[in-house]
Amino acid sequence: MKNEQNYISLQVADGSSMAAYTSLPANRTGKLPAIIVLQEAFGVNHHMRNVTDRFAKEGFVAVCPEIFHRTAPVGFEGSYSDFASVMPHYQAVTTETFEQDLQATYDWLVKQGNVDPDRIFSVGYCLGGRVSFLANAILPLKAAVSYYGGGTDTIADKAKDLHGRHLFFWGGLDKHIKSENIHTVIRAMEAAEKDFINVKISYADHAFACDERPSYNETATKEAWALTLAFLSES
Repeated sequence: MKNEQNYISLQVADGSSMAAYTSLPANRTGKLPAIIVLQEAFGVNHHMRNVTDRFAKEGFVAVCPEIFHRTAPVGFEGSYSDFASVMPHYQAVTTETFEQDLQATYDWLVKQGNVDPDRIFSVGYCLGGRVSFLANAILPLKAAVSYYGGGTDTIADKAKDLHGRHLFFWGGLDKHIKSENIHTVIRAMEAAEKDFINVKISYADHAFACDERPSYNETATKEAWALTLAFLSES
């Protein structure tokens, strides 16, 4: 686990302890916006820490909780070339464990003296994209973002509970998330009359925003990043 001074330990409602990577803006004063960054299925690895740091550089108090903490060691980093090794941790998490972890992370943020409690957001990637959608439903977030959130359609009924606006990104070349999965989510958002932006990038694959995976697409990532920042700033 790198940069140990950046880690905190959070107490979760089920009695477990959860490590979380934090990154703070430099030379910023007053009440700041905050963002919960939610990991891919491969843990809070180098990529996820970099993403968290990028949000901090944009002025957010950023925190990335280790949502595999019940089964994986602190600092767990799965291999992108060995999904089987992360499956035990992936299969052990549930909507209930996500809710507990999200609540613990949010509670920590609102206790920070430099955080504006009315400007807390979430963003998630892959597995984290689904969790970011859930976060918007159970926490009073200002807005939330989901990048290629596989399985979001399985909790589409949560759309009616969303607190803030939501931004979705999908890859048109993504073989993991099919058009019908996306349509299920969007139909639920429309039925619930929630505010959202839905972006399908035709030339991008799954995990297009991860520069440590073969599916990385620099153009799509830059475009999605710019829209993400604009969306959060205008929410």
